[in-house]
Amino acid sequence: MEGEELTHLVTRIVLQLCIILVAAKVAGEISQRYLKIPSVLGELGAGIIIGPFALGGVEIGSLGPIFEATAHIETNPIAVIPTELWVIAQIASIVLLFTVGLETDLKQFFKFAGPATAVAIGGVLLPFSLGAGATVLLGYADDFTDPVALFMGAIMTATSVGITARVLSDLNRMGSPEGVTIIGAAVVDDVLGILVLAVVVGMAETGSVSIGEIGEVAGKAVGFWIILTGVMILGAGLITRVLRWFNGVGTALVLVLALALLGGGLAETFGLAMIIGAYSVGLGLSGTSLPRIIEENLMGVYHFMVPIFFVVMGMLVDVSSMGGVLGFGAVITALAIVSKLVGSGVPALAVGFNRRGAWRVGLGMLPRGEVALIIAGIGLSRGVIDQDVFGVAIMMTIVTTVIAPVLLVPAFKDGKSGRKHPIAAEASEAPPLGSQPDPTSD
Repeated sequence: MEGEELTHLVTRIVLQLCIILVAAKVAGEISQRYLKIPSVLGELGAGIIIGPFALGGVEIGSLGPIFEATAHIETNPIAVIPTELWVIAQIASIVLLFTVGLETDLKQFFKFAGPATAVAIGGVLLPFSLGAGATVLLGYADDFTDPVALFMGAIMTATSVGITARVLSDLNRMGSPEGVTIIGAAVVDDVLGILVLAVVVGMAETGSVSIGEIGEVAGKAVGFWIILTGVMILGAGLITRVLRWFNGVGTALVLVLALALLGGGLAETFGLAMIIGAYSVGLGLSGTSLPRIIEENLMGVYHFMVPIFFVVMGMLVDVSSMGGVLGFGAVITALAIVSKLVGSGVPALAVGFNRRGAWRVGLGMLPRGEVALIIAGIGLSRGVIDQDVFGVAIMMTIVTTVIAPVLLVPAFKDGKSGRKHPIAAEASEAPPLGSQPDPTSD
């Protein structure tokens, strides 16, 4: 590439990032201040508005379209945006999930692992089954082994840790039995969802449904996740001492983010999405003093990088192409709501919650948020799902994320216990995770 061409490319990317960041922050402010919804939804909407299918595709004098779709859109859906922006967005997703892991209370995560796992399993199996089944029954996939059906099922399994945490924090219910169970279940849910994704990607690439191959893909993914998480937890103390040895301003932050990138790269190598590796690194270090040391600087990086991911995800949506799939989108959205309420709520009844508590747990598991977007983006980038199905996933994500805060507030308003046999001190046993920064708020 000649020097002049390189300069032109860099200039264009810089201008695009400028537009993305401004649009993200303005939309996020409007969402939070006036619409009273998470800023992530504003960022997603901003991406749709400035993307190549809307204002970004409009000719602007000699500059041409700011976000022009390439000629390869039919063979590579991700080509609707510059490769450079897609790479930056993937790095942003690593920062996002690393931050979520770092802000997870490790002791509480293990303490409530049993009930949370039961809730999470139900919140994965039912949504996956209904999502894949509806895709087949409505004619968007040939059968249940079709990669399109499998990917829609995988997208339906997600739960947004960050969005749920923000709502519970605002309600001062993070330390309640429901709050801790929801957060733990959301974390386990994401891990299970990523493992489902690993199996689905493996099946999509091989075109086979061999039990042996599924077991190999799942075994490799689970094994890697357990080993990486275990190494990070066991080595957290040593890693912290090493990082604290450096006196350079920002050195600890940079090296920790390098670990997150390493975890992400290794995860991709072993068949998992990069985000699960980044999350494992953050989870392993969450019990150390590092979060307090790097928190302020990390959130600066977070607020700069993460909105780029959500805007870029929005830019991939062609709203005009969704006209023919609104019915499909409505069905998927309805099933996404019912499947979490039932899939997570019924197991909650079995692990000590009453109907009030089960209702709260089910509502807390509703928002799909960033993980659903990441899974959908992976399916789109690999050519497994098309723009229509991706748009349906975005529609489902937006609706479930909006209604969860609306329904959770009155669910907790009466202040009554959600346990079948409430213990006076049980709500105080768990420290209020809501005091931690919210990874979805800008």
